Amino acid sequence: MFDTILIANRGEIACRVMETAQAMGVRCVAVYSDADSSARHVAMADVAVHIGGSAPADSYLRGDVIIQAALDTGAQAVHPGYGFLSENPEFVDAVEAAGLVFIGPSADAIRAMGLKDAAKALMIRAGVPVVPGYHGSDQSDDLLAAEADKMGYPVLIKAVAGGGGKGMRMVEAASGFAEALASARAEAKTAFGNADVLVEKFVSQPRHIEVQVFGDGKTAVHLFERDCSLQRRHQKVIEEAPAPDMPRDVRGAMGAAAVKAAEAIGYKGAGTVEFIVDGSDGLRADGFFFMEMNTRLQVEHPVTEAITGVDLVDWQLRVAAGEDLPKGQEDLAIEGHAFEARLYAEDVPAGFLPATGTLTDLAFPAGVRADSGVRAGDAISPFYDPMIAKVIVHGATRDVALSKLRAALGGCHVGGTVTNLAFLGALAGHEGFRRGEVDTGLIARDIDALTVPPVVEARHVALAGMAALDLLEPRRETGFALWDALVRSVVLRFGGVDHLVRVRVISAARQIWTFGEHEVEAVLRGAHWIIGGQRAAPVAVAGDVVTVFENYGLSFEVVDPLAQAAGAQGDGNLIEAPMPGLVREVFAQVGQHVAQGDKLAVLEAMKMEHSLLAARDGIVAEVLATAGDQVEAGAALVRLEQEADAA
Repeated sequence: MFDTILIANRGEIACRVMETAQAMGVRCVAVYSDADSSARHVAMADVAVHIGGSAPADSYLRGDVIIQAALDTGAQAVHPGYGFLSENPEFVDAVEAAGLVFIGPSADAIRAMGLKDAAKALMIRAGVPVVPGYHGSDQSDDLLAAEADKMGYPVLIKAVAGGGGKGMRMVEAASGFAEALASARAEAKTAFGNADVLVEKFVSQPRHIEVQVFGDGKTAVHLFERDCSLQRRHQKVIEEAPAPDMPRDVRGAMGAAAVKAAEAIGYKGAGTVEFIVDGSDGLRADGFFFMEMNTRLQVEHPVTEAITGVDLVDWQLRVAAGEDLPKGQEDLAIEGHAFEARLYAEDVPAGFLPATGTLTDLAFPAGVRADSGVRAGDAISPFYDPMIAKVIVHGATRDVALSKLRAALGGCHVGGTVTNLAFLGALAGHEGFRRGEVDTGLIARDIDALTVPPVVEARHVALAGMAALDLLEPRRETGFALWDALVRSVVLRFGGVDHLVRVRVISAARQIWTFGEHEVEAVLRGAHWIIGGQRAAPVAVAGDVVTVFENYGLSFEVVDPLAQAAGAQGDGNLIEAPMPGLVREVFAQVGQHVAQGDKLAVLEAMKMEHSLLAARDGIVAEVLATAGDQVEAGAALVRLEQEADAA
């Protein structure tokens, strides 16, 4: 076994690898960027090495600097985590050329699966079923359009490189093919440096089911399947293992196909073979098709660990150190059911925009596995994926596990940034999902129901007022006036609506709260406040924000009336950056007539592209940014003429 390894990654996966490696007695070296100097993975490591600036290109993508750090600290091996350099064959070659061990597959195996078109040709030769489509090298527009016509719409355009839904577009009719092709190519070029695409028949009512494989370079086993069908814009949201309603013969056929795929390339280490499954008529042994192979550990690997009792990182280290597979196929079995929910800093009402902020509070319920790379007090950086944690539960049955997931999400406390916690809770409570009726279109179909704003009751407003006015701790000397009960007020803003909230402090243990037509009594019983007849939820105050930890977190802004009166009101003519990012493209030109909804610029932030649209018809008065500018949230990018001036 290795004495020292370097983890060439950050965040929750770096922490996850360290937890197992350090438990095995292996010394761990972390690398970090400027933005991550005080990150959790740095604090956990035995040794930490600074490798550059905050942007990934200046740090986590600098393979030569990372390899030198490994040599300087006495590491014998490099664990890539996932993302960044984990599927870069040139990095693998460089690691091995430096006399180090790469904890993962060979460069040849990564190359074989790195381009979707070449991988599918290889799978056809290996006898693995693939989706009908065009995977050729001729990338002319006319040929691709002709192939799409031949296979029939709808079709899916996919970048041949990379993953994560980038460079992917679903096209329902020939009239939209050209525009979708251009968009997919542009995004693929930005994300992967490769604009080539393939075109496939779009499977109706598709399910995304993947099989965890593990090889030692000679043979491979599978550790059963995960269902990752709950997706939004091709990004996984909740994963589970095993797949619901999976017949024994289909599980066997998919597992055998995945092992064939791994053994065809002499695979070593942990990998995932992803299948697109036609769920329109139940799961069938002839209804699944190879989609791609991820030649690394997956984000969702914990659900496989939960149902098999296998520590996949432990296996990675042992096989990389030269051991054979720890178990054979006959030694592996499924026990119970597991779910993983991806908790992100993102603004759901604003269209799931990635968010930043400092985590003033972060806590998870006891007995729940929460893989996280951040702690309370840490900042969510605009430079990296805004994941806060993966919440993982395991139960004896799917129903039990799903109940545990709902309870776990309800018990998460996150303050300091907006999150998708309520959205995850709505998904976990979705009736169709509870019945196992899952497909990749579920979220899109029911998006309105899944994004209903959280319910705010009068007792929540009263509790926020108590916290804002520092009345949660009873102090007898401030409870009374000589002639009447003490009256105080505060303005609280929730969902853009201001509430003037007043309180009469009757005694140290009794308060009466009023706002609008509501009146709520707060009574102290023992150590707990009872508000509106119910026990008060936990609450946190950070600056001018009060968070009530109920209904997945309700954040109230304490409004300063003086600042509110003095604040300038926007005129709606500015198109501003919704978050920090890189201006990728600017389409607006001074004097140009634009219509509401026209694309004026593209902002790249947190590994995604965001189109900035005209809010109204008008004329462009100023273009205040150029392609390549790094801008902060709220930066003015384009200004339209005043409507009176334009007239």
